[in-house]
Amino acid sequence: MNFIVTFEDNETMGHMREKYLDDHFSFLTANQKSIQSAGPLLHLSSGESAGGMWIVEADSEEVVHALVKTDPFWSSGLRKHYTVLRWKKAFA
Repeated sequence: MNFIVTFEDNETMGHMREKYLDDHFSFLTANQKSIQSAGPLLHLSSGESAGGMWIVEADSEEVVHALVKTDPFWSSGLRKHYTVLRWKKAFA
């Protein structure tokens, strides 16, 4: 099954991004079989980070939640909120 995960950043923790960025990238690389695509969401006016988005292939929603909870950006408090949605690809 395919899922979209969107993340909202915790505005008060932005100063921590650089500290956890390498760990976050290592996490994404280690889980690239499931996390097929990932990247930041940026505010149009400022270019500042607004959160992020993943495209995930997993057997269940529970697997997706477990992935989120092991991401260093989540455990560090950098992310404030996330949403998991089931995604049905319309075309290749």
